[in-house]
Amino acid sequence: MDNVNSLTANNHFISERMDRLPVSKIHYKILCLTGLGMFLDSFDIYLASSVLSSLLKSGWSTITLNATFISASFIGLLIGALLTGFLGDKYGRKFVYRLDLLIFGGASLVAAISPNMTFLIACRGVIGIGLGAEIVTGYALLGEFVPAKVRGRWVSMLSLITNIAVPISALLGLIIIPTIGWRYMFVFVGVFSLIVWYMRKMLPESPRWYESKGRYEDAEKTVEMFEKSVEKSENIKLSPIDTSKVHQNKENVIATEGKFSDLFKGKMLSRTIVGCITLITINTLIYTFITWAPTLFLKSGINLSKSLGYTTIMMIGAPLGAIIGSFIVDRYGRKWCLVLSMILAGVIGYAYPLQRSMSIILILGFLLTILIYILVTVGLAVYVPEMFPTKIRLRGTGLANAAGRLATIFSPYGVAFLLTNYGSRPIFTCLGILLALTAFIIAVFGVETKQKPLEEI
Repeated sequence: MDNVNSLTANNHFISERMDRLPVSKIHYKILCLTGLGMFLDSFDIYLASSVLSSLLKSGWSTITLNATFISASFIGLLIGALLTGFLGDKYGRKFVYRLDLLIFGGASLVAAISPNMTFLIACRGVIGIGLGAEIVTGYALLGEFVPAKVRGRWVSMLSLITNIAVPISALLGLIIIPTIGWRYMFVFVGVFSLIVWYMRKMLPESPRWYESKGRYEDAEKTVEMFEKSVEKSENIKLSPIDTSKVHQNKENVIATEGKFSDLFKGKMLSRTIVGCITLITINTLIYTFITWAPTLFLKSGINLSKSLGYTTIMMIGAPLGAIIGSFIVDRYGRKWCLVLSMILAGVIGYAYPLQRSMSIILILGFLLTILIYILVTVGLAVYVPEMFPTKIRLRGTGLANAAGRLATIFSPYGVAFLLTNYGSRPIFTCLGILLALTAFIIAVFGVETKQKPLEEI
């Protein structure tokens, strides 16, 4: 029993020291290093929307090949999410957070010289591995650095940075693709990804991860670095901490190794189910509506330039949704923000394909985009990573992300079939049913994580 109490004391010691720190320059530095990669990650994902519509219009691809391209992305994302869960919990957050940039940056440069659609699809699968790793690690890592009382807002800020890439990707697609071609979209991502990879040498390892591995001296060194940085940048003197707590009975403390099977035991089982279903719904919503938006316009008889322009207008709702999410997540909590947003998204989504006026279609598409990115911010960025303890956080987050990707591997073919044979209305009806079901599951089985220390959730 003494050993257990000692381990518990150690676990809370590092958490208390990190959570007591005021936000300072070092936190902004980590946000920047994390945000730059996440921005490029999001840009790379959403460039598919503009690129695929161009390839379809030019005859370089077909709807079926476009669906395969999207599915290849999701296969890569699924593999990346699962691998990151194991590698990030075993070897550290920093290790996988640099490796992923090498993978998707290098593969993006290769994709730019693709001789045919089959080669481009293969490159997209490799790109997806890096993208999947980046998404899983980024939100979880930042959450382990920032204090509990502002964790929701800060992770939401990262989501905002990430989702600013959505309209920028659409805008650059509108400018670049008709002038110099779609290949330069991949060149942009590849070059800047390698630059950020180099910059991430400065990123510290998570002290909470060190602690979960029993590496208390490394955890202490990292926390001390944070404390000194805060004192210097904020010109304050932090109150002394009884460091003897971390050394008590250290010889008898055994660091517990998290296992994948832990996700399916006790209270973790319901959290795993909620996390998986939440990300299945969010990913399906994103990649059904956002990725296919230009193609939906093309199928309605609108030319390529106008399709890309209309999509750009709607995508402005992405950063706006992230901003709204950042304001409400710490004030109203994660659980009920998700439930309400899903209900509203279902209602607007049902009304969207019934409209004939282009102005109303754009307004509803804009509102739907806002709600989608409130869900992304509150659910994918903040809520799901918080539900799992540090020792299995990336495994849990990785599994939930993998479930979301697995669902969307096959959904493009369903969208392509429905769009070709029945139009867009059945697509949005299915999305509405999925949103309603998920809102119910979160309302009944979801836990509230608002402003709680990660070790106490």
